[in-house]
Amino acid sequence: MAEFTTEQIRNVVFLGHSGSGKTSIADSMFHLAGETTRLGSVTGGTSDSDFEPEEQRRQSSVTTTILPSTWRDTKINVLDAPGYADFAGEMLCALRVADAAVLVVAAPSGIEVGTTQAWDRLEERSLPRIVVISKIDRENTEFDQVVDEITEAWGRKCVPIQLPNGAESSFTGVGSLISDSSLQEGDGAELYERLVEAVAETDDALAEKYLEGEPLTADELITGLRSGIAAGEIVPIVVTAALGEIGVPELMDTIVDLLPSPAVAAARDDAPEIPEGAEANLVFKTSADPFVGKLSYFRVYGIPFVGNSEHWNVNQETSERVGQVSSPKGKESENTGEVIFGDIGVISRLDVTATGDTLTNSDSPVTLDGIDLPEPYYAMAAKPKTQADLDKMSVALTRLGEEDPSLSISRDPVTAETIIRGLGDVHVEIGVERVERKFGVALETSLPRIAYMETIGGSARVEYRHKKQSGGHGQFGHVVIELNPLTRGDGFEFNSKVVGGNVPREYIPAVEKGVVKSMEEGPVAGFPVVDVSVTLVDGSSHSVDSSGMAFEIAGGFALRQGIPLARPVLLEPVMHLRIMTPDDLTGDVISDLNTKRAQILGMTPAANGHTIIESDVPLAMVQRYATDLRAISAGRASFESTFVRYGEVPQQEMDKVVQQYKKEEAVAT
Repeated sequence: MAEFTTEQIRNVVFLGHSGSGKTSIADSMFHLAGETTRLGSVTGGTSDSDFEPEEQRRQSSVTTTILPSTWRDTKINVLDAPGYADFAGEMLCALRVADAAVLVVAAPSGIEVGTTQAWDRLEERSLPRIVVISKIDRENTEFDQVVDEITEAWGRKCVPIQLPNGAESSFTGVGSLISDSSLQEGDGAELYERLVEAVAETDDALAEKYLEGEPLTADELITGLRSGIAAGEIVPIVVTAALGEIGVPELMDTIVDLLPSPAVAAARDDAPEIPEGAEANLVFKTSADPFVGKLSYFRVYGIPFVGNSEHWNVNQETSERVGQVSSPKGKESENTGEVIFGDIGVISRLDVTATGDTLTNSDSPVTLDGIDLPEPYYAMAAKPKTQADLDKMSVALTRLGEEDPSLSISRDPVTAETIIRGLGDVHVEIGVERVERKFGVALETSLPRIAYMETIGGSARVEYRHKKQSGGHGQFGHVVIELNPLTRGDGFEFNSKVVGGNVPREYIPAVEKGVVKSMEEGPVAGFPVVDVSVTLVDGSSHSVDSSGMAFEIAGGFALRQGIPLARPVLLEPVMHLRIMTPDDLTGDVISDLNTKRAQILGMTPAANGHTIIESDVPLAMVQRYATDLRAISAGRASFESTFVRYGEVPQQEMDKVVQQYKKEEAVAT
């Protein structure tokens, strides 16, 4: 295995809309670098990057793959990230450890939703980047048109440094505006002038030379581009046709010449400060291999990471024994003795280490910032198909959560369902497929039951007499209770106003116990009862037949009889939606919300021609909102969802829920 210095490493994340050509470019680089003997194909199912069965079936990336390509004595670690919104967690993990980005714009479709979202992420992090115009060999593509679209969207700092030779099917290669004087004085004169002007603005000496009318040399242009890219002042535009491997060698040259090494990135103001001689390694990806076990991918920010040694997990506060350390190469890996500063490695079979954890040394521990993952909001209930699946489900779902931390696995205490939450329907679907393929557990999914609550809107007084005679001692418990509503969120309150010992003091706790137990499953629709005050006001007992059990039964039945008399109310969870939508879609989004019993709280103008809509909506109406919003906006809008309160269900909707409950009860019996 070739050895590299930190200066010879480039960590580059590939971003763009799903289908823009990221993976094809990564495959082409991998092939041109001699890392494989055949060019991988996404559509043919032979991609070195999209090797998971789920990716081959969809012909789209669902995980981040590390494809290192050696080019001009430089190791380019390509982190090929998914472009589909459901897998934004994978993209954010890759962004966390990248020093630069390649943003891919497909020439036939131009800037799409995923491309815009990726650009925004890069802007948030001020990450150096290159824009690649891909698929320039396709029909109905025009280089100048795509450049104009890019410039209009992201500003004049986006500057072409290449021109295509030919167009569409006659595209044969690229010409460099940096070194080709014929282009500088010919078809590319205007673009060359933009390039020189942008470079001159990065350096006072170059600016003076430019203003005096002296031409800038190719070396000066490269030096100025390098500093301008690092500062976020210049974004070069290059051109490729990956399936023919046209323009890809030039892209690799551009990455080597212009994008920063980890050593340069470490000098950024936002780079982590690592004490000299300290160990600092961030785990940014976890995968589960059925044969090898758990794989942990990490980047080194301190001294070299050495295998066959002990490392301290500062997040879990425990030591991890590390065996062999390897360098990842797609679905394969290559054993290595150590991983140097700035490089990426992979280790297997760590016990507790999770994505976002820092591996360091215990005597001088360093904690690196973790990964800020999006909150999963699309929920599905999962249940095993067979008893054998039930026995393995818990372990399998735990391992799934380790592999994809943007998936959340939980158990609803009200409905007793196992809930898988993700960033969309496809995200959850892929997770379920992965559980069956990797862990042999088949799951069925459905929309989760809504965790309704029951309460009362009025008062009632009810009497219940429990009397049973079955030979010997009987059972006798007689109670009179009053029910009153409490303020929403107050839960439960029990009081006793019994006088004269009509209910013996020792039996009063049994009455409360019976009431509390009965509240677990309400009489209206079988949901927990909340926000009710119960007062024991009277009753009677029998000197022989009364017992704690009898009064417990009496208290429970009294509550169940009383709730229907006290204007029963069904409560439903209400979610707060914060929707980010393009201005031109605001009306469509609000119209849709109005069909979902939403309360519109306000609208606020946001940047880049967007509006933020705040609304409270019943959960029952937005269980599939990720899908609904995507359909309305063609993926251009996004949202966040948080639980805010329980609210009353309108009578008409309440009747539907009660009818459904009775139907399920009838089936169960």
